[in-house]
Amino acid sequence: MEARYHAEKIEKKWQEYWDEQKLFSVREDSGLPKFYCLEMFPYPSGRIHMGHVRNYVIGDVIARYKKMRGFNVLHPMGWDAFGMPAENAAIKHGLHPSRWTYDNIDYMKKQLKKTGLGYDWGRELTTCDPEYYKWDQWFFLKMYERGLVYKKASSVNWCPSCETVLANEQVIDGGCWRCDTIVVQKELEQWFFRITDYAEELLEDSDKLHGWPEKVVTMQRNWIGRSEGVEVDFRIAGCDKVMRIFTTRQDTLYGATFMSIAKKHPLVTELVKDEKILKEVESLSDDPEEKEGVFTGCYAVNPMTEGKIPIYVANFVLMEYGTGAIMAVPAHDQRDFEFAKKYGLPVKEVIIPAKRAGEWKRKSAEEQTDELMEAFEDEGVLVDSEQFSNLPSKEAKGKIADYLEEKGIGKKVVNYKLRDWGVSRQRYWGTPIPIIYCPSCGTVPVPEDELPVVLPQDVLLAGKGVSPLSEVSDFIAAKCPECGGDAKRETDTMDTFVDSSWYFLRYCSPKTGDKPLDPEAVSYWMPVDQYIGGVEHAVLHLLYSRFFTKVIRDIGLIRTSEPFDNLLTQGMVIKDGAKMSKSKGNVVDPDSLINKYGADTVRVFCMFAAPPERDLDWSDQGVEGASRFLNRLWAVVCKNLDILCAEGDKGSKYSSQLSVSASRLMRKTHQTIKKVTGSIERDYHFNTAIAALMELMNETVSFNPLSNGDREVMRFGIRRMVLLISPFAPHIAEELWKEIGEAKSILNETWPVWDEDAAREEEIELVIQVNGKVRDKVMIPAGLDNEAIREKAFAGPRIQEHIKDKPLKKVIIVKSRLVNIVV
Repeated sequence: MEARYHAEKIEKKWQEYWDEQKLFSVREDSGLPKFYCLEMFPYPSGRIHMGHVRNYVIGDVIARYKKMRGFNVLHPMGWDAFGMPAENAAIKHGLHPSRWTYDNIDYMKKQLKKTGLGYDWGRELTTCDPEYYKWDQWFFLKMYERGLVYKKASSVNWCPSCETVLANEQVIDGGCWRCDTIVVQKELEQWFFRITDYAEELLEDSDKLHGWPEKVVTMQRNWIGRSEGVEVDFRIAGCDKVMRIFTTRQDTLYGATFMSIAKKHPLVTELVKDEKILKEVESLSDDPEEKEGVFTGCYAVNPMTEGKIPIYVANFVLMEYGTGAIMAVPAHDQRDFEFAKKYGLPVKEVIIPAKRAGEWKRKSAEEQTDELMEAFEDEGVLVDSEQFSNLPSKEAKGKIADYLEEKGIGKKVVNYKLRDWGVSRQRYWGTPIPIIYCPSCGTVPVPEDELPVVLPQDVLLAGKGVSPLSEVSDFIAAKCPECGGDAKRETDTMDTFVDSSWYFLRYCSPKTGDKPLDPEAVSYWMPVDQYIGGVEHAVLHLLYSRFFTKVIRDIGLIRTSEPFDNLLTQGMVIKDGAKMSKSKGNVVDPDSLINKYGADTVRVFCMFAAPPERDLDWSDQGVEGASRFLNRLWAVVCKNLDILCAEGDKGSKYSSQLSVSASRLMRKTHQTIKKVTGSIERDYHFNTAIAALMELMNETVSFNPLSNGDREVMRFGIRRMVLLISPFAPHIAEELWKEIGEAKSILNETWPVWDEDAAREEEIELVIQVNGKVRDKVMIPAGLDNEAIREKAFAGPRIQEHIKDKPLKKVIIVKSRLVNIVV
């Protein structure tokens, strides 16, 4: 064995060994418990960064640990390969997106292997492969058959930079999720998935996501946005038309002083005949923050008061939300209040805080408009609301809802903030939508036996705001599947989130050619036991994946209703106070780091620097520390090689015959096994696991074995240390395991088990407080009962000095380690 640790020599050797032996290849085995570990698959952008490394190492540590615990572990990897970056890079560099993508995949795959990540590469998938996206199209057709896909003209989110449509979930704080460009509204014909048909189930099943961070579950619940309220019909004065609104605040109906409708509401053109007003409507700003409106010249009738109130077209009302019309209650909605102040509209107070109920006096609308400085938006007590006055808001809501239904002017309804998922994209590098347009037969789905509809290779990419496929005549020209006549193909492609909404299912049976999934394989592996990825996908990928899983279940291919049992959202990698990014110039290149220190050092640092759910602050000193730790491990094995290669491994058998120092090392070894195992099992706090191994290293280095029993303890401790470090630093663990005479891979060894008796301390430190202040610390035998602990606490002269003759109130004993004497 070489005296010095050379990471670059051993790591390549073991990576090749794992590949040759296919140690991470698995198949279904009913005789073993399964564990499906999965990290969100990467976009092949060219190079992996430290955020990737941290994410994938977390998963690799879990997968290796579970394999050593006897689980049949599925740990696959693939590529989320469609998307705008490839198309934009192709435009910029004159490369075809396919070449750019596959070149990047080849490079990044080498990087992943170089990091020592153990994947079942036989299950590798790439979403831009026709053999994969064929099934995207198949699911589209199955959803079309079930009425879950439709096309309509819609005001959509448009990114001027990416020149394509964005789903609502892809607009973050008003900007594009990819490039941060301010998103604008545009009218386009779009394909939609009816995710709203699953809104209630998605919401109800969120209560079952016990292994998810509460933050993510809350974000999904809020995005789905279930609300119970009423739909109310407001008559249009002077005609037989009605305007329907939805509100959750029916207790404020008496305070409605005007109506607001969306620019695209069909009533606008029906009610407004004045061209000048229509032009003003068209010129309204798309920025809802500006709160602009145009009076239509028409009035609605408040069904509760029978009073006429003006109808405005307002830029903050969208046709895609609710009914496209709202009742405006400026006294109790701040947005309506600001709009009313801007356009001189009346403000009528109908809800007041409960504490003001006894002193309220009716005022004229003019007085209220002048006096109110802001809207009161909370619930309270109703005033000036006829028979409902003096009722608390909660009670009034129910009674007003009943009244509306009795009078036939409204009804109780459940509404959702969630909107249907717009999946059309005006770009080339995506899954073609399998639809044909026939002049005679209309919209016709592509027959299943003609799938996949393959992306043409010879395409001019100009970056214009139309689909590049619309310029490819050979692609567009098609025959109608129904009548055989000339027809045209759909030229939009699917949102790339469609690709990633079911890939975790395909991993279960990636080679199945006649169907997207093998139900038996899926039944064995699903759901994913541990999913790992960024919290930024809470209402994007994670919500879509839940939706797709339920749809595929209803198609009849799977039985599971939820895709991911447990979700870990890892923190970001921070350097110089900011997230690592090229634009900030604070990126650390994993390749150069691995070349200098080795992959194991990088892995240990990433796991030790912070718990996985917290942000990791980059530290060059921390990397050096991880390197020193592994070098010490190498040195301690090298120094004790003769002991380690000796026969026998009797564990704690010698514990009653050992010297004090040997007993201490034996105890520390068992405590470390317990600590490392608990840290991984409980919450994946790998930092505390590695810290425990570092403590064991210190104890081992300071131990000087003199007897055979001592040497056996040393052998036992070092061997367990190598086994315990192996998920974190697999290359050095494999090499050391071989050096001490073991023939098989350490990955196929059994995870160590601690002995509770051997791990128990012989003595513990007892902290003694008087009135909450620490006054003494003493060592006492472990395992004493509370009465004996109390006696020990009172025995010391320091404590007696602080107690003296003061009356004793109580004695608090905490976990046999702390006593608080209250006098």
